[in-house]
Amino acid sequence: MFVINPYEAYKENSVSTASPGELTLMLYNGCLKFINIAKISIENNQIENKNINLQKAQKIINELTNTLNDDISISGNLASLYDYMNRRLLEANVHNDVTILEEVQGLIVDLRDTWKQVIVENRQQIYTQGGRV
Repeated sequence: MFVINPYEAYKENSVSTASPGELTLMLYNGCLKFINIAKISIENNQIENKNINLQKAQKIINELTNTLNDDISISGNLASLYDYMNRRLLEANVHNDVTILEEVQGLIVDLRDTWKQVIVENRQQIYTQGGRV
């Protein structure tokens, strides 16, 4: 008999029904989660766990880079910023540097909060135009 974990089912449903904007928000939140775990791992001298989670954060940043639309002018700037963050995560991984992780974390938080505001404004615009969210 196969038992479904309700949390896993919810998580899978959340991803499969999310809009592209919500998926991007999930990626930012996931990246922050893995950076936080890596920070704690550095503080607890759990080097393997730090490495695993920083690689996960880098994979998310690579995914964010891959989803950029080259037809939008800001995409070039975001690509450069993502590249910078990836290099900084690599440096933090090599040197076990929590300060670098906090720098990247701050950049991700800014991007996430901006993205969240765009989603809210887009929903408000759709609502005021009589559309459905």
